[in-house]
Amino acid sequence: MRKLLSLLKYSLLLGLSAFLMWYALKELDFEKLWTELQNISYGWLVLSVLMGIAAYLSRAYRWHMQIRPTGYTPSFKNTYNAMMVGYLANLVLPRMGEVVRCSMLRRSNGIPVNTAFGTVIAERIIDMVMLLLFLGLTFMLEVNRLRDFLFSLFTDKYASLEQSFGSLYLLVVLLMVVGAVFLVLGLLYLNKLRQNTFFKRAVTFVRGMLQGVFSITKIENQAAFWGHTLFVWAMYYGMSLVVFYAIPATSGLTPVAGLSVLVIGTLGMAAPVQGGVGVYHLLVQTVLLLYGIPKEAGMAYALVAHTSQTLLVVAMGVLSFIAGMLHKPAAVEEHTQANPPIHEFER
Repeated sequence: MRKLLSLLKYSLLLGLSAFLMWYALKELDFEKLWTELQNISYGWLVLSVLMGIAAYLSRAYRWHMQIRPTGYTPSFKNTYNAMMVGYLANLVLPRMGEVVRCSMLRRSNGIPVNTAFGTVIAERIIDMVMLLLFLGLTFMLEVNRLRDFLFSLFTDKYASLEQSFGSLYLLVVLLMVVGAVFLVLGLLYLNKLRQNTFFKRAVTFVRGMLQGVFSITKIENQAAFWGHTLFVWAMYYGMSLVVFYAIPATSGLTPVAGLSVLVIGTLGMAAPVQGGVGVYHLLVQTVLLLYGIPKEAGMAYALVAHTSQTLLVVAMGVLSFIAGMLHKPAAVEEHTQANPPIHEFER
């Protein structure tokens, strides 16, 4: 039953992605679109791919820096392979890549999944902060052009939220009451819970995950860590910008337009569909319309930018998967002294 629900979930997401892609393409003149694609300057496209490679290598090294304070020392090669296999998995099963890459490190270096997953959570928080900073910068520079577009993305949600505010208020109160009841019961029966095997395992899991989350505070070279963070996002921006010059219709756009595409495109890639397909294309095509770019040229840009980076992830991910499978699995016992598991819940 569980497998059937998972299959249904991912089938629905794939169907949504296909619908959005169809919606973005349905009113286009395909002859004009094909003309735009035929006039691509591949030198700029190669530069975009090289920037993508640099960004992935930098991200892998940054993740390697996050893991070391937890007491485990995977090689950079294993860290990189695990990360790329995770990105490859995200193209097939949205949001599964994080678990897959942690499982890869478990196999190659014996790192507990919960500890590795904690570092991924910290990584995602940092990415969210960077996205918000870029969003704020873009909005300040292009407030008049983007205001209506950004507001239109959320207007319907806010309208429906306002209509159902009473129901949401009751739901929040109910959740607070339920949470308070569980808290009181937990305090009353804490001694019995400490003897429960499931509770011990849950505490061990949470402790390991928190160790991974807060590993960022124990990184010795903070300047290098944040330098890699800035470098990764600079490469993301560069990837968006140089593809402008690969297509004649977008070659005259300004660097500020590149910021807009970066932010809106990142929101599209964050959508819970396979590789952001459909969502990314529709959003990028729409934001380019604000800069006077015809739909066909906007779609050509979205197709070229998205397809080139997707193929890069596939190529790097497949190679990393093969390398990871050829690597001899680690013996977990070798790592237990560096970071011994907790078998009992201590007061």
